[in-house]
Amino acid sequence: MKPSKIACDLKSCFLCKLCLKEWLPAVASSRKNFAVKRGDIIFNEGDPVMGVYFVYSGNVKVHKKWGDKELIIRFVKNGAILGHRGLGSDLQYPVTATALEPGLVCFFELDFFTATLKVNHELTYQLLQFFADELQVSERKMRNLAHMSVKGRIGQALINLGKQFGFTAAGFIDIELSRQDLASYIGTTYETLFRVINELAQNGTIEVSGKQFKILDPEKLLQLTQDTSA
Repeated sequence: MKPSKIACDLKSCFLCKLCLKEWLPAVASSRKNFAVKRGDIIFNEGDPVMGVYFVYSGNVKVHKKWGDKELIIRFVKNGAILGHRGLGSDLQYPVTATALEPGLVCFFELDFFTATLKVNHELTYQLLQFFADELQVSERKMRNLAHMSVKGRIGQALINLGKQFGFTAAGFIDIELSRQDLASYIGTTYETLFRVINELAQNGTIEVSGKQFKILDPEKLLQLTQDTSA
């Protein structure tokens, strides 16, 4: 990552939206903006926590090692917080964050972020809500891994990604994902995902163009998430 001459607008990210207006000058003087390229690692699993990041532009994947494989925890877009999983008593990042496309991230050192939480009660409350939501998502994902078929997990992933990232003018989910990343996100092998994606494309459930996915039959996709035998 390289320091960026382009600065964030102090109104788009999770922190800036929720902190007091009187605190924004402190935010402006404490932030560090970095430009990222596709494939740039923002922080590595096991690194000491130096602070937290917010995504100003571009999409990022958050992932961790799972034996000799990679497990993608979540995908994030503009405004999202990164590095919060390293907060606590251990102060090591338990995950890695990697840019999926060129973008801009905003960094705050840990001491300043801690002071910000103490001063801005609404931000602290909303961060607590965010942690609770993340825990529920993680629990649902674990349940799906145990009880839902691969087709169902693919269907659920595409539905969720559509809700999170929206759609392009052409109707594709507005995030470019390799098949390997999608496989790592739903917890299956590349070969299995490749076979199922081709099957869903052939029966008219989805359309695939490069790294983009379009949902052609939402009802059929939703049905897959409810049928453990699919």
